[in-house]
Amino acid sequence: MSVPSFRLDDRVALVTGAGSGIGRRIATGLAEMGADVACLDLPGSDLTGTVQSIKDVGRRGVAVPADVTREDELAEAVDRTERELGPLRLAVNAAGIANAAPAEEMPADQWSRVIDVNLTGVFLSCQAEGRALLRNGGGSIVNIASMSGTIANRGLTQAHYNASKAGVMHLTKSLATEWCDRKVRVNSVSPGYTATPMNRRAEVAERVKGFEADTPLGRMATVDEMVGPVVFLLSDAASFVTGTDLLVDGGFVCW
Repeated sequence: MSVPSFRLDDRVALVTGAGSGIGRRIATGLAEMGADVACLDLPGSDLTGTVQSIKDVGRRGVAVPADVTREDELAEAVDRTERELGPLRLAVNAAGIANAAPAEEMPADQWSRVIDVNLTGVFLSCQAEGRALLRNGGGSIVNIASMSGTIANRGLTQAHYNASKAGVMHLTKSLATEWCDRKVRVNSVSPGYTATPMNRRAEVAERVKGFEADTPLGRMATVDEMVGPVVFLLSDAASFVTGTDLLVDGGFVCW
């Protein structure tokens, strides 16, 4: 019996949040594993660099600007992906936002905006992608959640963000059970503290030292370290894995 392949050769993928950070690196990583990748982010985002990095490794890439809170834009993004690259088989939903405010002072519109993007946006993305995958005979979706959906981060006043990511984890399980008999797998990856541009700002340098001290592996993750877990869950190597959340946190939740 041969070992299942982690390769994604000639499969078409759509990645939301592909303009920067974790989403951008995942989009490039899927191409490195053989996929053709449509890159989705807000209009005006820097998708050019992501698409070029995909082409640099010999795969096809296309920019599909869209707002993940808009059903019509997501439907058009999926349609364009399939017109330009072929039938959609893989998707990664990494679009998200973060901010903070004490719960007793948080305006309702601040709460709503984070929930709209981080949770409703993931649902609408999965819905648009899932329709295509179901029509195409199956595939795999990975949603980017966060360890903040499992724990409440010390010192961070982000009840809205934590709730949104916990919602993503349970949404993932719900979709996995709805679509499993039609060959669509749905899983999530929950990153711990990761060295994205947001966490490299000088003004958060002292807080980052605390993040690292609280992580058993003693450092933040790099964006590169999110690629392998996502590739695994998308690939045939994870053919019996659905509805799971994979923590990639350096052991943070163990403490």
